[in-house]
Amino acid sequence: MADKDIHEAIATAERFQGLSDEALDHLADHARERNIESGDCLFRHGESARNFFLLLEGRVSIEVPAVSGPTLTVQHLGPGKVLGWSWLLPPFRWSFNARAEQDCRVLEFDGRAILERCEADPAFGYALIKQFSALMAERLDAAHRKMMDQWSPPGFA
Repeated sequence: MADKDIHEAIATAERFQGLSDEALDHLADHARERNIESGDCLFRHGESARNFFLLLEGRVSIEVPAVSGPTLTVQHLGPGKVLGWSWLLPPFRWSFNARAEQDCRVLEFDGRAILERCEADPAFGYALIKQFSALMAERLDAAHRKMMDQWSPPGFA
């Protein structure tokens, strides 16, 4: 994928709408295309988080692992969706699992390089944290809804 195509894919992703061209350029400079085979994990709960992903093609499930029994699938994500925020906040460990439900093509971003830029450029960092805070809220809300639907304990809304 050419640099121009990477920039365009990032610029058209809903999560990155409103970011400056300079911010988009920086993200593009630290992104690489990657193919993920169906069934493979992009990340696992508790493992070290150093990157995040923009899904270009395919489908990914976001899962909560169980102590025993099957994992709980929280969301199914398709093209244009961003996966991962754990690279941004200590302790830099994944909060969920992400598994390819079909062959996928993603942009993988170097979270450490982007985090360094966030620290050095507060305006860039603030713009990015607003986007990723919204992503966190979306994922946590989906997890909450799914857990309530699945377990439906009495007395909880």
